[in-house]
Amino acid sequence: MKLILIGNGGHSRVIQDIITARGKEKLAAILDEKYSYGFIENNIYFGPVKDIEHMIDDSTKIVVAIGNNETRKRLTQKFKRRQFATLIHPAAMVSPSASIGKGTIIMAHAVVNAAAKVGEHCIINTASIVEHDSKIGDYSHICPNVTLTGQVSIGEGVDMGASSTVIPGITIDQWSVIGAGSTVIRDLPSYSRVAGSPARSIKKAVPFKFLHRTGGDAFERFKDIPLPTAHDRK
Repeated sequence: MKLILIGNGGHSRVIQDIITARGKEKLAAILDEKYSYGFIENNIYFGPVKDIEHMIDDSTKIVVAIGNNETRKRLTQKFKRRQFATLIHPAAMVSPSASIGKGTIIMAHAVVNAAAKVGEHCIINTASIVEHDSKIGDYSHICPNVTLTGQVSIGEGVDMGASSTVIPGITIDQWSVIGAGSTVIRDLPSYSRVAGSPARSIKKAVPFKFLHRTGGDAFERFKDIPLPTAHDRK
């Protein structure tokens, strides 16, 4: 099977190493908007993303090699679901009873245990642990050394910072960001921003009622508006 990577930054270079370690697929092309024209180097085609239109066939799969969750979602929606490859590093441990979605990348020394469900286009990064019966929504990033203990539920687009931990049975709703090293001990609503041990709110993108009124694009437009921290709110 031939592979086309979209993106050629740091995350992409790690995926390239995974492809080499697997030894099952041929890396045919790396496409990125930083290239204004196409060229071949080491038998790999490099060029702008638009060149993919002339490269897709039944023997070719796509990996969106972008670390940013929102950008990864936007790019994947331009292609058909069947066109995406799932890559698991040979040094990762994935239970036979776990399910892994299309386009997801599982890196070296990661563990996905019994009956866990990982969505589409997720990143399960180096040495992270997804314990039994946990669920991870599409486009989420489980950063290096994260531990999701049993029956944890992670919503779409969540970014779990490096070395963060979630205790059993906790739900973290969509598009939340968990700071590195945090310990999450209670459920978190959508668009939360938390850090610390135990994790506490540091800001929210916008009030939830405002998000409901304005629709899904509101998060994109107003995600960087700071609000008072949780202990300052009356």
